[in-house]
Amino acid sequence: MRLLAIGLLFLFSSITGAQVRAVVPPQSGEHSLYSPGVDAGGYLYVSGQGPRRSDGAMPATFAEQCRQSLNNLKAVVEAAGLTIDHVVYVQVYLEDMSKYGDMNRVFGEFFGKIPPARAVLGVARVPDSPVQITAVAVRDLSDRRAIRPADIPAGDPASPGILTHDRLFVSGMLGADAAGKVPDDPAAQVDLALDHLQSVLRAAGIELGNMVFVNPYLTSEVPMRIMNEHYARRFEFGNTPARATIEVSSLPAGAHIEYTGVAVRDLRQRRAVRPKNMPPSPTASPCVFAGDTLYCSAKSGFIPGPHAGVYASTTPHQLRQTMRNQLDNLEEAEMSFEEIVSTTIYLDDLAELHAFDEVYAQYFGSPLPARTVVQQIAPVKRAAGQSTDKKDDTYPDFEQVSLIAVRKSFHR
Repeated sequence: MRLLAIGLLFLFSSITGAQVRAVVPPQSGEHSLYSPGVDAGGYLYVSGQGPRRSDGAMPATFAEQCRQSLNNLKAVVEAAGLTIDHVVYVQVYLEDMSKYGDMNRVFGEFFGKIPPARAVLGVARVPDSPVQITAVAVRDLSDRRAIRPADIPAGDPASPGILTHDRLFVSGMLGADAAGKVPDDPAAQVDLALDHLQSVLRAAGIELGNMVFVNPYLTSEVPMRIMNEHYARRFEFGNTPARATIEVSSLPAGAHIEYTGVAVRDLRQRRAVRPKNMPPSPTASPCVFAGDTLYCSAKSGFIPGPHAGVYASTTPHQLRQTMRNQLDNLEEAEMSFEEIVSTTIYLDDLAELHAFDEVYAQYFGSPLPARTVVQQIAPVKRAAGQSTDKKDDTYPDFEQVSLIAVRKSFHR
């Protein structure tokens, strides 16, 4: 009987999957649309943190605002029973890239000897001006170490890469040379950024094929066509990483292209997922597994198939198609909205956040995913025919949503 009980216990533990729980710091206000943090699959996903104190007060200076954003992040991490040393990856959104130096100094003072990997983006707006910071932390510190390739200059208060027991988190790799010079040729900028990305991966003992998710961030100075052409040459057709390609207002050091992302250490943990209504792509897989964690590309209200395009004329209606597209991805992975632990929302106009949220709230139960919301560039014109490569009756994207999901239960 004892052996039977042990066997049943083992069977139960093998099919229950990852434990997922919301993390809410003490003195945190109500969050009806998201969790401040979600603890799942050995990682903590922290929602975008703004600069206000718990009483709603705004610090007086930009440096104090950055420090408060980091303290808010720290409060979520500590509420999960972790420390700031567990943070492995950070994204910083700045409304004013000229404040990069001030942010950098605060960042350097805040983290210890092994700072996290980091990407810094200049955006049009964040929900609580002028800065927003989001993060990922790992529970198991035993294999956490910094990756510093010899060809990437030292001195930045962020690690080029952070290796954990199963993943590599890569900082934003800019399209600039070792001296910080940005070439005039956009294609050369793309190649430099990809070379730096590859350098970090190889220093960790892995290759570009280990990537599960990539954020190409670019300004209007780099044509999307050129970026895609050079990017596609580096990856296996139909087995590319999931991807959220986002145009931003600015990048550090005057760069115009930046790549950041996540890779698996063991290729056996990596598996691309593609719904049947999506053809193979040279630039992005819809979703890619890293073990039991699913990284999904940013989706918009784009309707695939014949006469493909975005036909919805409002943000809420586009969002419904976006969620339909993400559901296709989840179902192909034998998962559901209930297993989403983190979302990143790119809104064309932050003024439409309330209308967006009225639809967004309909898709999630408890625990609510962590989330980050940003308006990356100035709004586009709200009219059909703005996309030159589509029919005149299609609309530009008013929103995009990327996500991370962690499998809760065993699937045959």
